[in-house]
Amino acid sequence: MSNRETLFITGFPGFIADRLLERLARYDCHFLLLVQPSFLARARDEIARIAGLTGKPVEQFQIVEGDITHAELGLSLLDAAEVREETTRVFHLAAVYDLAVARQLALHVNMVGTMHVLQFAQLMPSLRHFHYVSTCYVAGKREGVILETELRHEAGYRNFYEESKYLAEMEAESAKKVLPITIHRPAVVCGDSKTGETVKYDGVYYLIHYLLRRPNLLSLINIGNREVSLNLVPVDFVVDAMAALAFDERSIGKTVQLADPSPLTTNDLFNSIARAINGSRSRVTAPRSWVYFFLMLPPSPKITGLPHHAVPYFFVKQLYDTSQAQELLAPHGIHCPPFESYVKKIVEFAAENSVLNHR
Repeated sequence: MSNRETLFITGFPGFIADRLLERLARYDCHFLLLVQPSFLARARDEIARIAGLTGKPVEQFQIVEGDITHAELGLSLLDAAEVREETTRVFHLAAVYDLAVARQLALHVNMVGTMHVLQFAQLMPSLRHFHYVSTCYVAGKREGVILETELRHEAGYRNFYEESKYLAEMEAESAKKVLPITIHRPAVVCGDSKTGETVKYDGVYYLIHYLLRRPNLLSLINIGNREVSLNLVPVDFVVDAMAALAFDERSIGKTVQLADPSPLTTNDLFNSIARAINGSRSRVTAPRSWVYFFLMLPPSPKITGLPHHAVPYFFVKQLYDTSQAQELLAPHGIHCPPFESYVKKIVEFAAENSVLNHR
C-alpha cells in the first residue's frame, strides 16, 4: 500500500457528504465511495462536478456499489477486499434523515447499518481514524445542558429518528474500545453561510417560508418564545469542522457537538428572519402555549407549512455544550458563525428558489 491516504465514505451522494467530499478532495487522497445502486447516476454526476471544481482527476474518486443495511455492506468480494485493504480513514454518514420515519426502517438503516459499518471497519488493517456522524438530538427529551461527554439517558424520544440515532451512537461509543473513533453531533443544519445554498427545506426553513408568505402581516405577531433556542449551524461550518478533524488525532475517542455556542431564542430567531425579509420586527409575542396548541391543530400544517412532526423542535429546552469541539477546532481557525451573520443569505436563497434543484 502507498503512503497516500484512502478515505472510505458512506452516505454519498448527500447534502453533507457531497460538500464534505469537496473539502476533503483538497488533500492528496484516494476516495472509495459507497453508493447505493439507485444513486449511481447522481453519484457520477457529483463526482464529475467535484473533480472539475477541485482540479482532481475523476479516477481519484472510486465508486463501490453497496448498501450498509446488508452484510459486508452489500459489496462484491473484490470490492470488499479492496476497501478493507486500502482504507485508512472512514466517514460514516449514511442514514435516514427523516423525523417522520417509521421505526423499523429507522432501526434497520441507522442502527443496524451503523453496526455493519463498525464491524466492517474492525477488519481494516490500516485504519487510522473512523468518523461517525450522529446528531445533537440523540439527547431525545432530555432538558438542560447536554454535554459532549455524556450519552446514556432514559428520557425518551420525540420520534424514531432520534431513537435510532441514539442507539446507533451507543454502538459507535462502545466501539471506541477497539476503533479510533470520533463522533460528530451536528445541531440543525441549514444552508451555506456564504451563498445561502441548500438542497432541502426543513428546520428553520418552515419559519422562513411562513414569513415569506405575507411578511408585513405575519411578522407582527412573534410565534417564538424567549425560553427556548433553536440551535442552527450552516452546512459549510459542519463540513469544514469534519474535514479539519479528519486528520486530527487529538479528536480520536472524542465526541464533538457541532453546534452554535450562543444560539438565538426562537423569539429572537423570528425577529432576525423578519428583519432579513422586510426590515421589520414583531410588535407582540404570542403565548407559548397558544402557539403550540395552534400548530398541533389538524389544519395547521396547510396554513403554516410546518408539519406536526417538526413542531416539537421549536419547543426543545436543550443547550448543547461545545467545549470539546471549540478546543479541537480553534487551532484550525474554525468557529461557528452567529445566525445573524448569515440569515440574509439563507433567506434570499429561499426567496429566490421556491423549488429546489436537487443535484
